[in-house]
Amino acid sequence: MAQDLPVATLGRTGLKVTRLGYGAYEIRDVPGGRLLMDGEAAQILNAVLDAGINYLDTAIDYGRSEELIGRHISHRRSEFYLASKCGCPVETSPIHSGSPGPDGHLFSKENIVNGIHQSLARLRTDYLDAVQFHGAPSRALLEQEEASQTLLDLQQQGKIRFLGSSASLPHLPDHIAMDVFDVLQIPYSALEREHEDWITKAAEAGVGTVIRGGVAQGEPGAGQGRVETWQRFDETSLDDLREQGESRTAFLLRFTLSHPQLHTTIVATKNPDHLKENVQATLAGPLPVDVYGEAKRRLASAGLSPAVAS
Repeated sequence: MAQDLPVATLGRTGLKVTRLGYGAYEIRDVPGGRLLMDGEAAQILNAVLDAGINYLDTAIDYGRSEELIGRHISHRRSEFYLASKCGCPVETSPIHSGSPGPDGHLFSKENIVNGIHQSLARLRTDYLDAVQFHGAPSRALLEQEEASQTLLDLQQQGKIRFLGSSASLPHLPDHIAMDVFDVLQIPYSALEREHEDWITKAAEAGVGTVIRGGVAQGEPGAGQGRVETWQRFDETSLDDLREQGESRTAFLLRFTLSHPQLHTTIVATKNPDHLKENVQATLAGPLPVDVYGEAKRRLASAGLSPAVAS
């Protein structure tokens, strides 16, 4: 019998989520991005659920990702929590609808509502468990557009359950202080520790923490990680701390999972072997306390320290 993945309570949502989640960015199937062969999306999505992972993250911006989730696993909807994003450009919204935010995202009521309706149709579901503002918008922009109220209205209509934001510095402290978000998606890994203490701040405020980038997008060559980011692995001699047979990616994932206030980390892949490795690393559990402490010491000595959270 397969071992169950560890779970955590996603902040005040009360949802029991697997600490390993799945990011559907890798099944976007777009020219210039990650193209899929016939059957690949169905294979990986069903393998994710078969492994026991119950938190899936996608976005309008992720090409065909929503459509493929709806096509291949909507019949298994009761087995997983589904998070998507809003503010992404939607064909049915005029380009002048609202003030543009990062990466051309639009947070007007019209664009958010149109986007949610589009996501529900593509995902073949009646509701989304979480909807997150995409692109780490500023508090000022969200308040200018009354964007949070738009999500609260959709929540009242039963179309979404919880409000979230994809947040990062410098706007993350404001997102926590707004006290409207049930979930915050925050970038973090051993090689990019800026938000380490802010994850704790968010959790202490009752917010569910969803970590992206927990394996630094995978080692170059096997994954999509940047060479300059992964050079830090060599510079800090983290190889010395890996267990025999443990890959660098598995070590990074276990480091990420060692953060005591992490609730789930979404890891993207379309490769079944990488999925199996992620599952095994998660089952292996957080790093031993002494290894975790030594890794943090080496990283700090190389200048890779958390930003001060006040």
